[in-house]
Amino acid sequence: MVFLPYILDKDLPKIYSEASVLVYPTLYEGFGLPPIEAMACGIPTIVSNTSSLPEVVGNASLLFDPYSIKDMAEKTLQMLTNKEMQDHYIKEGYKNIQRFSWDKTAKNIAKVISEINE
Repeated sequence: MVFLPYILDKDLPKIYSEASVLVYPTLYEGFGLPPIEAMACGIPTIVSNTSSLPEVVGNASLLFDPYSIKDMAEKTLQMLTNKEMQDHYIKEGYKNIQRFSWDKTAKNIAKVISEINE
């Protein structure tokens, strides 16, 4: 495990691409960009089963109980040692990220603002 200082946005794809897996043990998350960013870089993800994350990752990530170190460790070990599982979650991650884009987000926000102004 490596803890890094603040990383510039332009350097994130390189950092993600060097990872074996993204483990995201958050207890509360408004959306959860890091799992989506990792998926876009072809990295399998393991995330907390709390907050918005199950909806954000869909079936493209292993989920764990963030209050259980044992569960997190077991899921991480499974992912790191099972190439077939890694390939499955990488493939599902690429599918999942198609649901999200800044362009879609901007269009949805513009639609809401337009509806409010009417």
